[in-house]
Amino acid sequence: MRPTNSNSNSYQPGEPPADPAQLQRFLREELTRLKTAIDAVADGFAPVVYAPPTKPRAGMLRNADGTQWDPGDGAGLYRYDGTAWKFLG
Repeated sequence: MRPTNSNSNSYQPGEPPADPAQLQRFLREELTRLKTAIDAVADGFAPVVYAPPTKPRAGMLRNADGTQWDPGDGAGLYRYDGTAWKFLG
């Protein structure tokens, strides 16, 4: 079974090191990971997801896989209008 949300570019903060000498490297790596996630959003990247968000909000965009999660018109990009998912293409 596939994961319910497969966004390889989402950012999850790492655990900071206990050793203060490692903090500079940790921060550099965290900033690089943040940049990657922000660039993906700026480029319009919409990863395929396999389940709806638990708390959808008006204006959300999701790229549904169309099988495990099919909001109505199969695989593709959907926008939540506050009451239902609308197929965009």
